[in-house]
Amino acid sequence: MKRVLKRIHTYFYRYSVAFFFILVWPILYFLSRKQSRYKYINRFRRFIIVCSTTISGIFFNIDYEEPVDWKRTYIICSNHTSNLDVSTISIAAKNNHAFIGKEELLSNMVLGFFFRTIDITVNRDSKISSFRAFKLAAEKLKEGISVVIFPEATIPTKYPPKLHSFKNGAFRLAIELKIPILPVTSIDTWKVLWNTGSEYGSKPGFCNIFVHKPVETANLTLDDADALRDRIHNIINQKLV
Repeated sequence: MKRVLKRIHTYFYRYSVAFFFILVWPILYFLSRKQSRYKYINRFRRFIIVCSTTISGIFFNIDYEEPVDWKRTYIICSNHTSNLDVSTISIAAKNNHAFIGKEELLSNMVLGFFFRTIDITVNRDSKISSFRAFKLAAEKLKEGISVVIFPEATIPTKYPPKLHSFKNGAFRLAIELKIPILPVTSIDTWKVLWNTGSEYGSKPGFCNIFVHKPVETANLTLDDADALRDRIHNIINQKLV
């Protein structure tokens, strides 16, 4: 019975996302017609997230290690255990930002819209696609748009999820452009909704998020990329232990 209720909750949450997306679709369509309007799209993404999670009984506790200067541009790196991770970062990050995600998300009615406009898709099995994605990410960073990267590259397939090793791309990019990294730990989002929710369902509850202080890269070289990767991994993992 408990599993049935959790599956019902998952469907309710999904349909609530679709409902609020359709509700603001005319505005989103207008904004998507010109790239100069893209900077406003994130505001409506937050609106959809807040409305759909609230009506589903999902709430976020976000703690900051120190006040974040949202006038700066960051590469935001987070662990990845749930489809809610996009929601948590969209709420926690107060500046304009873009996500890097797998190209399969283009087929999703809601996520597909954002990945065709403000976000970046990548085929992680293609080196050419990865190169193009990080080139586009670099362009956005130079324009002052923060980029959100999940350096595990995928949601862990085992339950409960454990932090996987990180890929190097985000850290090389941060060093090349001298962009600070903002680590974010999603502590227990998976307990509310793991992965897509298709296997274990979801439930109302609180997701606890910790935003760490930025890690500067101005004095680093590409030779430091591995050490930077391991440092960010350890920072995030310490909150999960």
